Amino acid sequence: MFSSVAHLARANPFNAPHLQLVQDGLAGPRSNPAGTPGPPRRSRKLAAASVEEYSCEYGSAKFYALCGFGGVLSCGLTHTAVVPLDLVKCRMQVDPQKYKGIFNGFSVTLKEDGVRGLAKGWAPTFIGYSMQGLCKFGFYEVFKVLYSNMLGEENAYLWRTSLYLAASASAEFFADIALAPMEAAKVRIQTQPGYANTLRDAAPKMYKEEGIKAFYKGVAPLWMRQIPYTMMKFACFERTVEALYKFVVPKPRSECSKPEQLVVTFVAGYIAGVFCAIVSHPADSVVSVLNKEKGSSASLVLQRLGFRGVWKGLFARIIMIGTLTALQWFIYDSVKVYFRLPRPPPPEMPESLKKKLGYTE
Repeated sequence: MFSSVAHLARANPFNAPHLQLVQDGLAGPRSNPAGTPGPPRRSRKLAAASVEEYSCEYGSAKFYALCGFGGVLSCGLTHTAVVPLDLVKCRMQVDPQKYKGIFNGFSVTLKEDGVRGLAKGWAPTFIGYSMQGLCKFGFYEVFKVLYSNMLGEENAYLWRTSLYLAASASAEFFADIALAPMEAAKVRIQTQPGYANTLRDAAPKMYKEEGIKAFYKGVAPLWMRQIPYTMMKFACFERTVEALYKFVVPKPRSECSKPEQLVVTFVAGYIAGVFCAIVSHPADSVVSVLNKEKGSSASLVLQRLGFRGVWKGLFARIIMIGTLTALQWFIYDSVKVYFRLPRPPPPEMPESLKKKLGYTE
């Protein structure tokens, strides 16, 4: 599968243009006939530098594997770091009478469970979101290459927002299947006092009570929550990065240092995270209640919560998801920098399309 995708990736409009120096004829001969230094020699050095810059080819199996690893770190570490905030948010959703707000929620939790109580559910969070990150980021890169080549260079540029949405939705479909079992265990641990304190206690108990269904009954609501969230996360991020370099950053991306590029990544990630939180919050409320209750369904929970009920805990979620998304993109991009992976700049209009639209002669 990856070998065929790698073949398609070579002509991909989202590929880094400087990877194609040799193919595009920009790299001249090794030296001129006289053997003296000249422009062709400079082109050779540029071509050699472009080859040495990256550790693998865009769209190769190694590229996708390392992108998946970046997803493991970005999602697993960040979600685990905000477990206390996530715990309070979940409790506000399932018991709003007791946990009246974010600060009150922390106060009540500390009084009842102590400081250690804020870390409840860290193990299923780390395992579940690491698996989700692997699929989310790894498959996003795969589907982006596949769909862009299905559309062709010109349409991939014109319909790039739709391409981002389709690729991220496809990736998240599989990511949520990987996440569902650990998410179900996490919610039980965090929202049902006395049920279980660890994953080792919760998983066997859940299986004994409801069988395998206990771990996957929340997958449909997860799709409802995570697919819109991920579509917004990737599409908004990609277009925000494009807009920042076009309207805010005073110099082209190619002239920015790696730290400067990572700052742009963080800012774009936070902006995307705010929109993500708003889009996905109603479904998140349903998931929290559904995983707490036995024998309930998503439609029944939604009817009972009503319009106001599904928006409980939104402020906490905006803080959590905004910070989370910004850090995830920052870590993911940092992994790409560390492993010297291709990091294509924002896409530019193909020359053939410029001619069709009359921008060039």
